[in-house]
Amino acid sequence: MHLAILKIRILKHEGERGYVMVKAAIFNQFLKLIFVGLAISSLHGCKQPEAAQAFKSTNVTGIDSGKDFRLTDHLGKMRTLSDFKGKVVLLFFGYTHCPEACPNTLMELALVMKHLGPDAAKVQVLFITLDPERDTQALLAQFVPSFNPGFIGLYGTPAQIAETAKEYRLFYNKQPGKSPGNYTLDHAVGTYIYDQSGKLRLHASYGQGVDALVNDIKLLLN
Repeated sequence: MHLAILKIRILKHEGERGYVMVKAAIFNQFLKLIFVGLAISSLHGCKQPEAAQAFKSTNVTGIDSGKDFRLTDHLGKMRTLSDFKGKVVLLFFGYTHCPEACPNTLMELALVMKHLGPDAAKVQVLFITLDPERDTQALLAQFVPSFNPGFIGLYGTPAQIAETAKEYRLFYNKQPGKSPGNYTLDHAVGTYIYDQSGKLRLHASYGQGVDALVNDIKLLLN
């Protein structure tokens, strides 16, 4: 089986460009298997809606994770998942110093909002930082809305971020650099998608594409 390799560009201390090679296909497939297995277990004996077959993302309806969070947004307001009921929520974990995957995902989600047209008003994108040491409120307030003014950045203490990542069964790990502040983070990439009632319904893989995301959001809105 051919395995796609994700080449992630990083900036070294001296300004040289280097690369981190990540077996993205293996990791994303493994993540999908976990989500699908847990969802099937939760829904055993229940009939799936016919519309579920049209989703492009992995259907994780009924999974026992990602139920809530309690974090501060980039304007200083405490937020929970229930604040966004009535909207389809696209939630993504990352960090502002991320060399490629995080900005690429946010750019993709910005394009999704453009393609949705008037329906974009019914969608909320949330970016949760995994790097509370460097991603301050001020930095998030500058970084996240630069992709779309309606996007919201969320942060917390290291303990709060660890607790939230655990709730989402999300892996992340700090990789030291040549100086204390010059580190990177290995982390799972993908977007969690909630319906308007606040239930986690889908998990979209990294790089899934604008058309697939627009398709799934419209199905949830309808």
